[in-house]
Amino acid sequence: MEKIKKNDLTTSNQPLSSIEMGRDDVNLICTYGKISIWFGRKVPDLVIGKILIAISNVDPATIHEYELVCDFEKITEYESFGFILVSYAKVEGGYRATFHIPFTSKKALLHLTELICNELRVKNLNLDLYWTGDDSDIIRLFDVLRKIDKWKIKSISYKEESQLQSFEKDID
Repeated sequence: MEKIKKNDLTTSNQPLSSIEMGRDDVNLICTYGKISIWFGRKVPDLVIGKILIAISNVDPATIHEYELVCDFEKITEYESFGFILVSYAKVEGGYRATFHIPFTSKKALLHLTELICNELRVKNLNLDLYWTGDDSDIIRLFDVLRKIDKWKIKSISYKEESQLQSFEKDID
């Protein structure tokens, strides 16, 4: 496979469709609106924290939607972590609660990191984040993350000309 350089990101005139980056124990795919992260069981806690902080610095509007079934009293505990309760409903075994974890809150990010680390003791983890990032944000995110040991770009997809033309026609 041909090695992709950082300059490949900034010299292309074509808009990005997605970029895949990471290392052996973590994989991150950025698109407009979503960041999907795969964490392998062996990824160090420090790397998890660095990734989440980097994302929050590039786009503080990023959120993660977290859902769990718990006792009603636990809902308040999660809110004290900085999680924002979106909905809850009585189900068998307790309450199904859905929270937004805002990346504007360092406290919430700390607790999200703890949740990720706990989950990784058992299995690999996929995490979806929702953000408002564009091409420049994706490049800024890579610039920060490339300081992590062995971090690299794995693939870049550009929007095809036909997609751009049809999108432009829809706007008219």
